Amino acid sequence: SDLETRVPQIGQRATCSWRDSTKHKGEIVERRLKRSSAGGAPPSGSSAPSGSGSPKPDKPSDYEYYVHYVGFDRRLDEWIGSDRIDLTSIEVVQKRASPNDQGRTRGRGRPPSVNPPGAAHGHGSSNDPAILKLEKEHEELTKVKNIGAIQMGQYEIDTWYYSPYPDEYSGIPKLYVCEFCLKYMKSINTLRKHNSTCTCTRPPGDEIYRDGNVSVFEIDGNKDPLYCQSLCLLAKLFLDHKTLYYDVAPFMFYVVTETTQKGATVVGYFSKEKNSSEGYNLACILTFPQYQRSGYGKFIISLSYEISKREGKAGSPEKPLSDLGKLSYRSYWTLVLFRLFRDRGDIDVEEICRETAIKVEDIISTLQHKDMVKEWKGQHVIHVEKSKVEEYLKRTERSKIRLCKPECLVWQPKEGTK
Repeated sequence: SDLETRVPQIGQRATCSWRDSTKHKGEIVERRLKRSSAGGAPPSGSSAPSGSGSPKPDKPSDYEYYVHYVGFDRRLDEWIGSDRIDLTSIEVVQKRASPNDQGRTRGRGRPPSVNPPGAAHGHGSSNDPAILKLEKEHEELTKVKNIGAIQMGQYEIDTWYYSPYPDEYSGIPKLYVCEFCLKYMKSINTLRKHNSTCTCTRPPGDEIYRDGNVSVFEIDGNKDPLYCQSLCLLAKLFLDHKTLYYDVAPFMFYVVTETTQKGATVVGYFSKEKNSSEGYNLACILTFPQYQRSGYGKFIISLSYEISKREGKAGSPEKPLSDLGKLSYRSYWTLVLFRLFRDRGDIDVEEICRETAIKVEDIISTLQHKDMVKEWKGQHVIHVEKSKVEEYLKRTERSKIRLCKPECLVWQPKEGTK
């Protein structure tokens, strides 16, 4: 029948079956000839060859399709067979693209701009043709996940996004990562051999925080570039950003760990530029998937502000924030501000800034979001409803909140950095 020969094309959309068998609209980002061996992560950008000596594929079942589920995060993109595509629902997506695009690049929203260390830090859109061309090329190269999963300690974790590991690692079903030194390998046997000789039991750098089994290590990207590059590559598998390169020297890294009998394993981290002209106190933040929903997000944010307090200056994360970043920071800012209102009563914006190291603009935007700031004679006036504050804190503090404890942080700014 016609359906049996109607091969879905790149750029088309159709109703697809998700892993749980629910139906969702999917856009075909890439396709490749079906491989005889099952499993494995696709090589980036591997599409079906047009000219070869073998019979020309002419059926939908001859291919696998890399699908983006419309309206969902890119981390859910995956390779599927034609048996999960409703061939009767295929539709062409109208794209505003140049004739040279050939419909192969799908549009995406602007990626989050809390960049990984070493990432390009330009924000907003650019009209520079050279930059636009580079962004287009990068989009094409990174639209398909190049590594299927990672094995790190006892955890096997599905990856979310493309990461620029060396070409020889691209397309492997699973990457094996040492949970202490972050060296990456292709096979379990190589990892076992590495584990028998690896003497690393914690990140490099100085331990600046310890509370029970939770520690934080401060690492200079200039002094330990290999570890920091490995950390960036690993983090990129779970961060959706435009670019990543290997210049980690301008950054400091603050790696959070949990200590077991084996050693201190990485939970998450944040990085910051050593010299930020914008006054940013955080460039990138990530809690690895196996430790998410454990309160580490707020802990890492609070740590960045505790360091800013000791530097004697207000700080702010790189902007614009991603949607998720906005939610995380607004939640932290609201908690800190509302606790101040509960404990101190009347307090002005400048005083809040001095006590919390949160920048004035972030304080005002948070209070505006809660409809708690009014403008009177050119001045910002905080309008606090005590019942609203108490209700919020009662609801929020039902669950344990993990924040940096200042008494556990043994860190002071170096001479000349204040």
